[in-house]
Amino acid sequence: MSSNVVTKAGATIARLSQSLRVQLLCWVLLTLFGAIGFNLYDSFWTADATAKLVTDRTLLASARVIAEAVRVDEGGNVLVDVPPAALEMFDTGFGDRVSYQVITAWGSLVSGFPDLPLPVVQRAGEDRTFHGAAVRVMMLDHPVVGLPDDGAISVTVAVTHKSQYAMRRQLWLSDFSKQFVLVFVASLVTILGLQRGLAPALRLRDAVRQRGRSRLDPLSPDMVQSELRPLVHALNDHMERVQNQMAAQRRFVSNAAHQLRTPLALISTQASVAAREGDAARRDEALAALRTSTRQISRLASQLLTLSRAEPGSRRPRSDETDLSRAAREILEVHAEEALRRNIDVGLETDGPVILEGDGTMLREMLVNLIDNAIRYSSADGRVTVAVGQADGNAVVTVEDNGPGIPAGEREQVFERFYRIMGTESEGSGLGLAIVREVVEGAGGSVSLGDANGGGLIVTVRLPLA
Repeated sequence: MSSNVVTKAGATIARLSQSLRVQLLCWVLLTLFGAIGFNLYDSFWTADATAKLVTDRTLLASARVIAEAVRVDEGGNVLVDVPPAALEMFDTGFGDRVSYQVITAWGSLVSGFPDLPLPVVQRAGEDRTFHGAAVRVMMLDHPVVGLPDDGAISVTVAVTHKSQYAMRRQLWLSDFSKQFVLVFVASLVTILGLQRGLAPALRLRDAVRQRGRSRLDPLSPDMVQSELRPLVHALNDHMERVQNQMAAQRRFVSNAAHQLRTPLALISTQASVAAREGDAARRDEALAALRTSTRQISRLASQLLTLSRAEPGSRRPRSDETDLSRAAREILEVHAEEALRRNIDVGLETDGPVILEGDGTMLREMLVNLIDNAIRYSSADGRVTVAVGQADGNAVVTVEDNGPGIPAGEREQVFERFYRIMGTESEGSGLGLAIVREVVEGAGGSVSLGDANGGGLIVTVRLPLA
C-alpha cells in the first residue's frame, strides 16, 4: 500500500515538474522567497538595532533621573534618594531586573551594587554579564553642585535583555507578517497572470488537437502573443511541408499505379497470346516480347524502390567510403554489352581515385541512372563519355552523350517523377533523373543539365568531399 502511494506521489511530482505553469510559478516564487529571505535577514538586524537603541535611550534617561536626585548635605556627604520612576520606566511586563550603581569621582559607593560591571565608554550601551545574567549597561558622569571643584558622580544602570528581545521579536514578526502577506498576494497575482498568459498557448493546443487528420490549413498567428508567433509560423511551415509531401506522395502513388498498370496488362496479353499461339515462330516472338515487358516492369519496380530509399528519412544515415572512379568503371562494364549491341562508344576519363564518404549504395544508384539514361537516349553509333574528377573541394561527375538533348525550357521538369519529354522514342519510366536529384541533394550536392559539345546533353554532378 505504501509503495503504491510513493509511486503515485512520484508520478505526480514528475508530471508537475514538466508543467510550464508550475516551472514559471516556481521560478517566480523562488525569486520572491529569495528577496524576502534577504529582507527578513536585514529586518532582523534592523529590529535588533532599534531595540538596542530604545533600550539605550531608556538606560540614559534612567541614569539622568538618578543623577539628578544626587545631593550633598551640610556635612559634605553625598546622598541619593533613587526616584521610583527611574526604575519603573523598565517595567514593561517582561520581568526585567534593573540594577544600578552611584559612585563618586574618588570611587566611594553612594548607592547600588558595588560589583556592577562598568562599560568602557560612557553614554554608550554595552552588553555585560551580571550575577549570571546578560544585561545591557550604560554609564553617565554627572556634575553635582556642592562637591569640591564641581566634582562629578558616575551613575551606571543595567537591565536584563527580556524587554529588548521582546521588542526585537515584535518588530521582526511585524515585518515578517507583512512579507508573508506580500508573498501570498504576489502568488495569487502570479497564478492569475500565468493563467491569463498561458491561455493563448492552450487555445493553440486545442486548435491543433481539434483539427482532423487531413486538415493542414495554416493557423492564425494573431491567436497568441508575439513571443509565440514564431512557433505558430514554424507549425504552419511544417504543415505546409507535410501537405506538399502528402500531395507528392499521392501523385507518386497515382503515377506509379498508372505506370505499372500498362506493362502488367501488356504482360497478361502477351502471355495469353503465347498460350494460344500454335505456330512455334509466333509463339517465340510473343515470349520474347513477354521477356522484354518483364524486364521493363522489373526495372520500373527497381527504380521505384530506389527512389523510395533515396527520400530523406527513409534510411538510416550511412558513411561509406566510395571510389567514384572505380564505381563508374564497374557500371560501364555492366552496360558495355548494351552499348556494343547499339554500337555506342563509351569512355571513362579520370585522373585517379575520387573517394567520397556517404551512402555507397545510393551513390552507385546515381551513377547507374546517369549512365543508363545516357546510353538509353543516345542514338546508334553514338558516344557516351563519363568523367570523374575533383574541383574546389568537390567531387565532380559529368556524363556526356550526343543524343537529342533536353530543351532548356524542360530541364527543370525532367527532374520530376514520371516526367517524360513529348516525342521521346526511347523506353523509360521518367524516374532516372528524379532518382539522381534525390541522391545528390541527400548528399548535400547539386546537379545541373547543359548542352554537350556537338549536340546532346551533359549532366554535371557536384558532391562535397568533406
